[in-house]
Amino acid sequence: MSTETEDQDPEDELRERITNFLRRNFPQIQMHGGSAAIQDLDREEGTVSIQLGGACSGCGISPMTIQAIKTRMTKEIPEIEEVHADTGMGGNEGMAGGAGGMEPSFPGGGTGDSDSDEGPEAPF
Repeated sequence: MSTETEDQDPEDELRERITNFLRRNFPQIQMHGGSAAIQDLDREEGTVSIQLGGACSGCGISPMTIQAIKTRMTKEIPEIEEVHADTGMGGNEGMAGGAGGMEPSFPGGGTGDSDSDEGPEAPF
């Protein structure tokens, strides 16, 4: 007698494990009106692309959520070596090694860009 998991395609099984991982480890995404969906999965390369949507698109802590997903997913799902994520706020935030991702910004902690819309610097 075969079970449903034995009949599943290995990529479908991995996709289901990733979806369950996101639901189990990051319930706050849905609780806060956001969503997380697998956009692309390459089992051979060990890469997955996640689209964070809904309230995640404008959320200031979504870069930290993305980093947590990347760190924990690569530890808990051995087949995944690299996680990419897109919040819909200007393209892919590749989270491999933290390079190219969005960084949280804090007023007064500018990056030297004169085009920053952070507002005036605090007097203290």
